[in-house]
Amino acid sequence: MKIKYLSVFIVLFLGLHSYPIKSQNTVTIHENIQQQVDDIFEDLVNIRRDLHMHPELSGEEKRTSEKIEEHLLSLGLEVKKNIGGYGVVGILNGHKKGKKIAWRTDIDALSSDIPDVVDFKSKNMGIRHICGHDVHTTIALGIAKVLSNQKENLRGTIYFIFQPSEENYQGAKAMINDGLFDIINPNEIYALHITAFPKGLIATKSKNPFSYTNRIKVQFKNSKNKNSKIDFIKNLISSFQNIEPDSKFWNSENLGDPQLGLDSPNTIYKNYITVNPNFEIKQSGMQISVSTAVNSSNKKQLDTLLDSITTKIELSEYGNDLISIKYTYEKATVMNNEVLTKKTMTSISNIYGASNVIPLHGTVPGDIGDDFAYFQNKIPGVYFFLGGSNFEGGIISDPHSPKFAVDEESIKFGVKYFSSMIVERLKK
Repeated sequence: MKIKYLSVFIVLFLGLHSYPIKSQNTVTIHENIQQQVDDIFEDLVNIRRDLHMHPELSGEEKRTSEKIEEHLLSLGLEVKKNIGGYGVVGILNGHKKGKKIAWRTDIDALSSDIPDVVDFKSKNMGIRHICGHDVHTTIALGIAKVLSNQKENLRGTIYFIFQPSEENYQGAKAMINDGLFDIINPNEIYALHITAFPKGLIATKSKNPFSYTNRIKVQFKNSKNKNSKIDFIKNLISSFQNIEPDSKFWNSENLGDPQLGLDSPNTIYKNYITVNPNFEIKQSGMQISVSTAVNSSNKKQLDTLLDSITTKIELSEYGNDLISIKYTYEKATVMNNEVLTKKTMTSISNIYGASNVIPLHGTVPGDIGDDFAYFQNKIPGVYFFLGGSNFEGGIISDPHSPKFAVDEESIKFGVKYFSSMIVERLKK
């Protein structure tokens, strides 16, 4: 996941993580889930630390996948392996037939020469779980453990997808191309990512929690007035940016501002389009290309941008020199199903308390995302942010940041919240 320095939008939520049970008609199974998680928490911490000490890069997750397989088999799950590389799927069948729910987690680590900040340091030189996938994997194994103990009370099937190669945005497509959905056929799919929210909090929004990014490329004939044409195109593309240079939008600390930030109904992080000022100019033979990245909270803005730019170029004095204009980069964007987002957020809120469930109104800017989006292209689902920070303890779960760390109690919250959520979804 290409998330960097997102802790700045969560400080205001400190101290809000209690989780009283609200729903009396489902109290028994959810109390059982909570007790089970408390009982196995030490085991989960040990699993996480083992994974953390043995991180593996995208496409090289051999040991990690073997450990996952070992745990799933010990729970009595049916296991499929080597899907799209080192991908693993565990299949948990409830006592009766019913809905099919998938839970996806990513298992790879990143190259990093930055020293680890925990005592259980990486033993693999130059590789580190600096994005929290060791925590994600542990939470998924925890959910599998808890729900396998509840299978006599469950109707339906749960698929646990352990995906390799998320960091290079290739693993989801590889699993799909390798026949994942010939093996399983879920009705819904869910995932999470650790973020710098305080532990105990989750957040998401319907539709796209991340912005859309693409790269626009304009090619024209290399004739006279080359420099003036380049300047014209750069100025033209830049003119479509609707965020002023002195806007508070550019200060990442405002992502967490209670009046302007992502969680505010008055957020400034919506309906925006930005243009990277660092244009790339290339000359090949009698052609010149001008390209740069564009970022938007709204896909329609990007869909109409090319036509608008084309029209303005054609009407200019340089219209006859235009060869082509196109996007060259587009990748899938996480897209949360609106109905499922509302229902899952409501169910977790009812069970564990509304103060722990944060609806986002804004869209995270920048070229960041998760290839979970490719699964969502096939199956409706929701992607959640899970808090992992403990500010009083100096633990900040800023993915990809040098001092990235996770309060391991967040594992407990993740397993409880999403075990209960899956139970509720299987009832529907």
